[in-house]
Amino acid sequence: MPTTKKRRSFEAGHARKFLLVVDESQEVESALFYAASRILRSSGILVMLYVIEPQEFQHWVGVRQVQLEEETNRARALFRLLRRKLHNVGFENIPVEEIVREGNNKVDELLHLIDEDEDIAILVLGASTDAKGPGPLVSSLAGGHAAGSFPIPITIVPGNLALEDILTLA
Repeated sequence: MPTTKKRRSFEAGHARKFLLVVDESQEVESALFYAASRILRSSGILVMLYVIEPQEFQHWVGVRQVQLEEETNRARALFRLLRRKLHNVGFENIPVEEIVREGNNKVDELLHLIDEDEDIAILVLGASTDAKGPGPLVSSLAGGHAAGSFPIPITIVPGNLALEDILTLA
């Protein structure tokens, strides 16, 4: 686990950043709207992170490169879609950073990014409404030993909240 640096989000020349891990799950929207609403009310920047996890069988460099290009294109399309959703509900002026990283594990890449960017102050995750549980990322971060030693606060937004509820709560 990386060494976590001091957070500087409220110092001169810095801005508080809300980190959102982006994938194609339904609950990402809840987290997106919550983070955007918090930014609108209290200022800040939305950081959208997409992690490319390598496929198991990558015997040739060409196969790996094709997968990276496809996943990067998927990430960019997802970023565009989420920006459109923000625009459609009146959050078009929210500053957004888009980050695509490659790594074997989302949690590790998430921790590395938090360690590298001293302005990231809050991780916002959406919890799945699936009967199987809140989702792998929420389960791994909010439960067990990770929750007590995580370097920044984690906000978990229930995936079943309507937009108007999210706006009221944020």
